[in-house]
Amino acid sequence: MATVTLQGNELHTNGDLPATGDQAPDFLLVDRDLANKKLSDFAGKKIIMNIVPSLDTPTCATSTKKFNELVTAHKDTVILIISADLPFAQGRFCGTEGLENIIPLSMMRSRDFARDYGILIEDGPLAGITARGIVALDSSGRVIYTQLVKEIADEPDYDAALAALDTKDNDDSGE
Repeated sequence: MATVTLQGNELHTNGDLPATGDQAPDFLLVDRDLANKKLSDFAGKKIIMNIVPSLDTPTCATSTKKFNELVTAHKDTVILIISADLPFAQGRFCGTEGLENIIPLSMMRSRDFARDYGILIEDGPLAGITARGIVALDSSGRVIYTQLVKEIADEPDYDAALAALDTKDNDDSGE
């Protein structure tokens, strides 16, 4: 269990983000066309999962727009924006903002993703959705960076997440 805050008030997650070096847990999420998506659908690509409570909040919107912009310098990387929002709302947000470089995914059918990644908020006013976090994967699905943002209203460390993609250890040799 990890502790985060919402405007200084403590909230607790169901666990911890996957450890660096671990194989990322598979998931079943829903895309804007209501199709199921699994981690294996992105096999062979580097991935940044920007996990947000809801795109209908200022910080989540800001981080999504920022990753949409930053990923253009990382052509071998997929940015997944994962939230509790319905795919319709995610699609509307991305359309209104002109976001074409990210892939929004919804937890509408299950909270298993949030549980398996240790980021499900268990108490307080946000119980049942995710805390804010980043999980970066190399092209073999190995975790190379994580960040649980301690204050939900704060933005993640974009530079650290993107820098993890460029480290020598991410050449898929496992060395």
